[in-house]
Amino acid sequence: MKNVFFLLAFFLLTTSNAQQKFAATKSASGHLIGLVTKADFNQQPYATWFTKNFDTYTLDTKTIKALQKKLKRVTIKAFMGTWCKDSRREVPRFYKVLEAANFDLKNIEMITVNRGKRTPDNLQEGFDIKRVPTFIFYKKGKEIGRYVEFPRASLEKDILTIVSGKPYKHSYEK
Repeated sequence: MKNVFFLLAFFLLTTSNAQQKFAATKSASGHLIGLVTKADFNQQPYATWFTKNFDTYTLDTKTIKALQKKLKRVTIKAFMGTWCKDSRREVPRFYKVLEAANFDLKNIEMITVNRGKRTPDNLQEGFDIKRVPTFIFYKKGKEIGRYVEFPRASLEKDILTIVSGKPYKHSYEK
């Protein structure tokens, strides 16, 4: 019984330390760098732009209905910069779309990067991040597409195209 207790305590401590290691910190200029959740954007100074862009975005409800079915078993790795105008516009809208489609936000890993598109812990490594925001969609651990910086049709329609498995080229793909 002691061994079980010891193993459980060890696991909880190492898991907690790993999460703290990658949790976002504020840069000298006040920008978040590292792993974040939606709750981080509800704090100042981020709430000013996040709330405005979340509240004022008008959803395409027809496309949202189609997304509800297609987003099942999808995970997302997202990169954004709190310093970036495009990220400040698209990330709140992205969360609004996903919430309206009943997507479990636990299936998003949101990473904030510096102007060099990096984090101190190199969380961006291996993901070829050139512009932000970048939302990378996965099914069964395999990338099925990515949305980069701004929509081709609309945010909802672009996401639907990606998660439906249809051909999609983001704004910078040839």
